[in-house]
Amino acid sequence: MDPVLVRAANDGDLPELTELYNYYVKTSPATFDLAPVTLDDRRHWMSHYAASGPHRLLVATVLGAVAGYATSGKVKERPGYLTSVETSVYVHPDHHARGIGKQLYTALLGALAAEDVHRAYAAIVLPNAASIAFHEKFGFKPVGLYHEIGRKFGRYWDVQWFERSMP
Repeated sequence: MDPVLVRAANDGDLPELTELYNYYVKTSPATFDLAPVTLDDRRHWMSHYAASGPHRLLVATVLGAVAGYATSGKVKERPGYLTSVETSVYVHPDHHARGIGKQLYTALLGALAAEDVHRAYAAIVLPNAASIAFHEKFGFKPVGLYHEIGRKFGRYWDVQWFERSMP
């Protein structure tokens, strides 16, 4: 198995990050974007993240190619929410079941432990037993369910929210 490097994302990753995200836009309800995003869309999205602080974008690379990414971003815009982050992880389908998501979340949550973050949240579109099990391994617990909150692929989807206390 080729080694995995987890690091902060940079502008050079943008094309591969966009391609990976668009794979999920086209094939999965994991995101409620309905049409593929452009490089400019993702450039704007990427501008919300930093190499330090609570809003991070980490990539995992294998042989120099992006194999996945994890983010921690704002839950809401108002300043009172700044100590809470929403996390997400996307792994390239060619790299599933190789521990890349685990490496990304380990690095992300480790970095957040050094920040002024009180809680981390994750939104999981149901059904998704694998994502639920993955998040529970990291200490996330279910806290709420939005029934039929999103519509994609001609149907409505439930989203379950999970939270984790940060040290």
